[in-house]
Amino acid sequence: MTESAEEFIKRKESQFEKEKDKKISMKDIGRKGKWYYTREAGVFMKQDNHPAKVFVFERLKQHSFEGKLAYKNPHIGITEYRIGYYMLGKIGKMNGKWVWGQFCPMIPQKDFNKLIKLAKDKGVLLN
Repeated sequence: MTESAEEFIKRKESQFEKEKDKKISMKDIGRKGKWYYTREAGVFMKQDNHPAKVFVFERLKQHSFEGKLAYKNPHIGITEYRIGYYMLGKIGKMNGKWVWGQFCPMIPQKDFNKLIKLAKDKGVLLN
């Protein structure tokens, strides 16, 4: 049985809470290095007109890096925000499973405003 968006959000919120302050890694744009961030906070929200799409808004703090970076002069310790999304997969072994969106998120204006308000209300977006 496929997990609903609401069930997925509940599971991911619990996972985020357990892993709060855990380092996460991301490839550097030059692919010869990695960035490490600490996830400080995050919120999830289902897209209003798409039941199989869930947005995530995260507050991350740059922790460290390794390897060769494409751009010099890293600013360790700065806060950055990431907007991403998950969708229910439709192909192969990912069919019916929630997967991280690979492309730039597209979000309806109404949902964008709602996501930003939710992030402010939950203390994810700092003033």
